[in-house]
Amino acid sequence: MSANIYPWQQAAWQQLQTLRSRMPHAILFHGAAGTGKSHFIEAFAQSLLCEAVLPDGHACGQCASCGWFLQANHPDYRRVRPEALEDDLPAEGEEGEGETKKTAKSSKTPSREIKIEQIRNLADFMNISTHRQGLRVVVLYPAEALNLPASNALLKTLEEPPPGTVFLLASNSLDRLLPTILSRCRKFALPMPTHAQALAWLREQGVPDADSWLREQGGAPLTALAQSEGGNREELELLLQMLARPAVENALRVADKLQKLPLSTQVSCLQRWLYDVFSYKLAGNIRYYPRYQKELAQLADKIHVSRLLALIKRANERRAVADHPLSPKLFLEDMLLDYAASCA
Repeated sequence: MSANIYPWQQAAWQQLQTLRSRMPHAILFHGAAGTGKSHFIEAFAQSLLCEAVLPDGHACGQCASCGWFLQANHPDYRRVRPEALEDDLPAEGEEGEGETKKTAKSSKTPSREIKIEQIRNLADFMNISTHRQGLRVVVLYPAEALNLPASNALLKTLEEPPPGTVFLLASNSLDRLLPTILSRCRKFALPMPTHAQALAWLREQGVPDADSWLREQGGAPLTALAQSEGGNREELELLLQMLARPAVENALRVADKLQKLPLSTQVSCLQRWLYDVFSYKLAGNIRYYPRYQKELAQLADKIHVSRLLALIKRANERRAVADHPLSPKLFLEDMLLDYAASCA
């Protein structure tokens, strides 16, 4: 098995090989965040450029082309992704999946968008002959990071694809892409691992309390691994305890302690918690936090549906701006006080 794809992707890899005889000019791989899509398309890109492909479709890892690819300097390969992912290995920013790093060379926050300049920079690459008389491969992810000008520029290229060029795109959310881009790509779904598959893989990585991490991340193993390595378990537990026992004084105390924890992580935690309350209220099911079943059941019994739906709506709105708050502490206080008041 290739080190670049995961156990739950084996069937998808075999299915993908059937496209080789009539390779589409653009394939859009889609599926849940945190499941390894970027690794998968990088592995496929390497195999398309490999000069001695193995019987199972994987790259040999030994030829000159593989050597160039593994050193990130293959002349017939380009990767397009946001600046914010450029210092990281492709770990699903997807989404990507993990926290991104700022560059040491600049104090400017790296962009989370794919910009039009990045698409235009492909022009020279696509208009010269290939170096190994084979394919030219462009990998782009996450596709939903394309801003509108970049999307339009890419669309023009997809409408008139250069000969011998294959585009491999990955997306966590097809509904965030232009319909015209969707219509010009062959869509290929990548699977969500079963709970058992993901749990076995996390345990192989040595993740403690793997089942809880996996459930809290909605079954996405790469996101669960990244969160488990983030060293934020105590802080997240403090937040969950506040959500389980909402009170104004508790909200202010927790907000003060957690203001350095990424806000996006905390809002996502609140969103999952509210989903569990709503799910339990309607169907008696808990997806993310089964170890808090008693507290979730009490909250579900106590809060009115209209108030719960309003809380969910405001949490979704906060998630959209959580990466750029004016004041993290005020943002967090407002969020937790709102929750405590609504659950009173």
